[in-house]
Amino acid sequence: MDSRAIIIDHGSGFLKAGLSGWNEPQLVVPSIVNYIPCRENPGPSYARRRVGLGIDLRHPDTFSYPVQRGRVLNWEGVEHMWSFVMERHRREHSDCGVIITESPLREPIDRKKTLEIMFELLDVPSILLADQLEMSLYANGLLSGVVLDSGYGLTRVQPFHMGRPLPDCSKTLEFAGQDLSDFLFKSIFKKDCNQHDPFQLDTVAVIQTSKCFVPQSLGEALDFCPSHSDAGNTYLLPDGTPMELAPLERLAPEAFFSPQVFDLPGPSIPQVVIDSIESVQTSLRPQLLSHIVACGGNTLYPGFTTRLYQELMASDFSSFEVTIWASTTRNFSVWLGASVLAHLSTYRSEWLTKEEYDESLRP
Repeated sequence: MDSRAIIIDHGSGFLKAGLSGWNEPQLVVPSIVNYIPCRENPGPSYARRRVGLGIDLRHPDTFSYPVQRGRVLNWEGVEHMWSFVMERHRREHSDCGVIITESPLREPIDRKKTLEIMFELLDVPSILLADQLEMSLYANGLLSGVVLDSGYGLTRVQPFHMGRPLPDCSKTLEFAGQDLSDFLFKSIFKKDCNQHDPFQLDTVAVIQTSKCFVPQSLGEALDFCPSHSDAGNTYLLPDGTPMELAPLERLAPEAFFSPQVFDLPGPSIPQVVIDSIESVQTSLRPQLLSHIVACGGNTLYPGFTTRLYQELMASDFSSFEVTIWASTTRNFSVWLGASVLAHLSTYRSEWLTKEEYDESLRP
C-alpha cells in the first residue's frame, strides 16, 4: 500500500480533505449540497433532481447539510461530496488508501454504509476509519490528555490515557457553532431572518469570524460596551452601510460559558470539562489537567482558551497545574492527526483492504 493516503474529515459544517504529509488540508469546503430540478425534466421527485456542491446562487433555497450534529442524514449528499474529493485527488494518486474520520456518535450501520460507498462505488484499495477526537490528540503529539472539540454541530469532551479513550467519561453537547449562527441570524435580521439568503449567510459568517469574542468577565464587558462605541462594534455591509452591533451580538460566544444568559440549557463548556475529568480515577487527573487539548473552530474565538483556563482554575482543580494546549491550526486538528496516523506503522493492521472487504461479503 502507498504510504501516502487521502484523508477525508467530514464534519457537520465543513469537509476537509487532502493528502497525508501536508501541514493542512488542501481542500476545505462547506458541508453543503444543493438539489436543482433538471430543466429537461423538472419536478420534485428524487430521480428528477441533480445534486451539486455548495449553494447555487440562482436557487439559494435548495441547499442542505447532509451531516447534522455529527450524524449523516443524507447519504446521497455525502456520497456526492466524497466522489468530488476522490476525483480530485486520485488524478495523480490513483492507488492511495483512504482515511475517513468518524464521529463517536456514528452507528454501526453508518460504518457499513461508509465501507460500501468507498469500496463498491469509489473502488478504493484500502480504508482506515479513525476516531476524530483521537486524531486531535495525535495532532498535538500526545497519547494522554483531555480533548475538547467544539465545531459546527457538536461540542465533545473525551479523556484519553495512553492513546485509549477512558470509558464512561465522554461528554457531548448538541450545542456548537450553528447555535451561535442561529442566535446572530435572529438578533441581526429579526423578522426578516432567512437562513437560505446568501447575503444574510455571508453577513453572519463574517461577523462571527471577525467581530465576536469571549470576554474574560461578561459583566465588565456589558458595562463597557454601551458607553464605548468603536470600530469593533460596527460592521460594514457590502454597500458601505454601517451596521451597529449590539453588545450581546459581539459577545455571542459567551453562550459557551454562560448559556443561561442566552436562554439556553446548560451546562457550560468548562463545567462539561470538569464533569468529565471528575469521572476519571483520581490518580490520572493531574496528568489530564496538564494536557487539555482545545480544538475545533469555536475555540478560535479570541479569549476562548484564556476564559476556559480561568474557569478551570476557579473550580476544585485550582490546586493542580492546568495547561490548555491550543495550536494555531486547531481548527484542522482532526485532519492533521489523521495525517500523522497515515505514516504510523503501528496502525498498519487497522487498515481494511478491498480484498478483505470482498471476502467478508462472500456467503
